[in-house]
Amino acid sequence: MKFSTLFSLFLLCVFTSYLPSANADLVDTDGNPLRNGGKYFIRPVIITGNGGGVQFAATGNETCPLSVIQLPSPFSNGLPVQISSPIKFLFIKENFNLDIGFTFVPPCAPTPSKWTVVRGEGDRHPVKLNGYDNTVAGWFKIKSVPVEIGGYNLLFCPENGYCGYVGVDIDSSRNRVLVVAQDENAAMWIQFQRVYGSSETAITQATA
Repeated sequence: MKFSTLFSLFLLCVFTSYLPSANADLVDTDGNPLRNGGKYFIRPVIITGNGGGVQFAATGNETCPLSVIQLPSPFSNGLPVQISSPIKFLFIKENFNLDIGFTFVPPCAPTPSKWTVVRGEGDRHPVKLNGYDNTVAGWFKIKSVPVEIGGYNLLFCPENGYCGYVGVDIDSSRNRVLVVAQDENAAMWIQFQRVYGSSETAITQATA
């Protein structure tokens, strides 16, 4: 009897540790919890000299814009993304496995299109849309950064290996390409700005 009671309490603790609380771990720029399946602009916390939002572009030898990049202007929202988790809770918390994808996909890209990570040279692996064969199996995750900095880091955690931080590399064409690396100091400090209205309206506002 005593064992069954202790076991029941253990299961209750495990279950409730995953329940979203009134004070959700992750919030948008309005202070509201990040919604599972919600649409957001991903923007830097510090806007001066740190680029703006994210969108897709053709880099290198690509004939289709499959690279995820950061726009150079700190005042650009970029394109909205949808952030969703297979963990069926209303709000997203730290360490949830996440899928990220733009709400608008270029016509030449496979659909549905999600962010993937492609094996690169050295310790930096570019973030791409679906369409590459040499992708790394894994999930994106969100991690809080210290209060004095504010905002979040975006991580990618492969099925086999250590999580890496999503940061920015400048390529030979001056594109600010998103890459995954182990260097925490190179990580982007980001915030999530909720998209209101239709995706089409958001895209028009973002690119105006």
